[in-house]
Amino acid sequence: MKKIAIIGAGIVGSTTAYYLAKENAYDITVFDEGLGQATKAAAGIICPWFSKRRNKVWYKMARLGADFYQKLVADLENDGFSADFYQQSGVYLLKKQEEKLADLYELGKTRRAESPLIGELKILQKEEVERVFPGLQGFEALLYASGGARVEGSQLTESLLVASGVKRVHEKVNLEVLSDGYQIAGQLFDSVVVAAGAWLSEILAPLGYDVDVRPQKGQLRDYQLPIETGAYPVLMPEGELDMIPFAGGKVSVGASHENDRGFDLTPDRVVLETLEHEALGYYAGLKEASSVSERVGIRAYTSDFSPFYGSLPEEKKVYVASGLGSSGLTTGPLIGYELAQMLQGKSGLLEAADYPVSRYIQKRG
Repeated sequence: MKKIAIIGAGIVGSTTAYYLAKENAYDITVFDEGLGQATKAAAGIICPWFSKRRNKVWYKMARLGADFYQKLVADLENDGFSADFYQQSGVYLLKKQEEKLADLYELGKTRRAESPLIGELKILQKEEVERVFPGLQGFEALLYASGGARVEGSQLTESLLVASGVKRVHEKVNLEVLSDGYQIAGQLFDSVVVAAGAWLSEILAPLGYDVDVRPQKGQLRDYQLPIETGAYPVLMPEGELDMIPFAGGKVSVGASHENDRGFDLTPDRVVLETLEHEALGYYAGLKEASSVSERVGIRAYTSDFSPFYGSLPEEKKVYVASGLGSSGLTTGPLIGYELAQMLQGKSGLLEAADYPVSRYIQKRG
């Protein structure tokens, strides 16, 4: 039985572990220090279809990543595990210039041809929204897409790791290349997956690699409201702000995108209160929150804001993935699945050549 190490228990590493473990052919150990992981700090929206990024291969990954949740949820439930970290509650999209909603609606209609998951599309007036999401304000009209979903990141990764049944080691580790394999924490492995996000460079630099990956700090606040919010659609205004209602009255507000804070995990009250102030302009009900908690995580992004995955140059049994940025909850599970397929010598849903590791990682000398 081949021994496989996965460094990083975030969304990519946990999905890779789950799909490898389903084969019952590998001895898998997941290493994660548990500090600063982006997924654990993330509450996100799965709604890539309205993006106007010109990067076509990124959009392909994002739309297939949204579709992939249907398989992931079905697989977990078939294995006897809950997938309530994911809910297609619909999404409300707002534009500062509301006349642009018609353009967004047409874009959604066009993309629905290849992504039926978008579901129903409607431009709704304020009084129609009030019946579904009482108290929402700051607009006269918005666009509704029924296929939009919300995800709780930490719940997702924990569900995958529990379902996989793999060994977990809560430890910061180094990777050492030996003539007969790869050593991590005194153990020898046949193959390694490095899904360490923004810490990828720290792991690969001692092996002589230059890595185009840098940290992006993300912060959000969780509010506990005295009402049931599980059926509310998620809210996507223009800008950084998202508002994500969950069952039981929990509402997450965020998240920041800070490219100049390094690996700082200290909550920044100014940033969080700015997000809160903006959110109150749309939903004054946050003032009724009985408790507030904060989350900080570190995303990984590349110089051109594109993700990558595949085998490491000159080390074909070491697989890497990073650069997901703020689309990690959308693209991460699909990338994890693709890596699991690669390790088994199988084809995936993407063309790995479209997301080349060699563009972002080079061997020195």
